[in-house]
Amino acid sequence: MTGRPRHHKPLDKRFSAALSDEAYARLRELAEATGLGNNYVLTVLLEGIDGIVDRDAFVAAARAMVDRHCPSGSR
Repeated sequence: MTGRPRHHKPLDKRFSAALSDEAYARLRELAEATGLGNNYVLTVLLEGIDGIVDRDAFVAAARAMVDRHCPSGSR
């Protein structure tokens, strides 16, 4: 953990999350670029989502992913 700043913001919620290989690689790239751990990167993304992500583009991307990867009967 050398070289990373110490963070004092408590992260109260913990959960197990599964990621695709591509998503995990992107998460690690952001962690490396910011000097943050995976949990803090996800926290920054989700707390700041309104200023980072275009909502309509996100919904369209999520629907496209579901269409590609989920059988029509399992949604």
